[in-house]
Amino acid sequence: MDKNWIEDIKKACQVMQDGGVILYPTDTIWGIGCDATNEEAVRRVYEIKHRADSKAMLVLVDSAVKVDFYVQDVPAVAWDLLDVADKPLTIIYSGARNLASNLLAEDGSVGIRVTGEEFSKALCFRFRKAIVSTSANVSGQPSPRTFAEISDEIKNAVDYVVEARRTEAGPARPSSIIKLGQGGEVKIIRP
Repeated sequence: MDKNWIEDIKKACQVMQDGGVILYPTDTIWGIGCDATNEEAVRRVYEIKHRADSKAMLVLVDSAVKVDFYVQDVPAVAWDLLDVADKPLTIIYSGARNLASNLLAEDGSVGIRVTGEEFSKALCFRFRKAIVSTSANVSGQPSPRTFAEISDEIKNAVDYVVEARRTEAGPARPSSIIKLGQGGEVKIIRP
């Protein structure tokens, strides 16, 4: 891991621990994040995005093992999907638990992505809780593919902007999204 990231990760974790909101690079695009168990912090993310809180947001974790902590009954097919995924995959699970209630969809489901990207994985590992991950844009505007494309409105609204990976210009893309229903039903939301 890049040695410069260590302090950056410590600062980001402290801000989230204190209920703050961060702007950070993920395994897909730059995201707005906070402690996924803190309802007040989650409410601030909705405010920053000018987004109705009836629209659920996904969370990042650093390990598939942590999915069990946030989902009451993980369908067996989820483990198979996580094993074979060759690009970032968000799975929407029914029966979310141990998360801020205003983060969940009206049906009680939540989208969880296990990040394999080095920075966001280290951030999740150090924070030891799920982290909200929603695109770094005002709702309805295009998702920024690079740090340079993030609006000043978003940058100025968060409590901490991560230093890592700001200069990358790669073609970042959102994750695939799959919703798992009762009885192992698999619905592709975004390929």
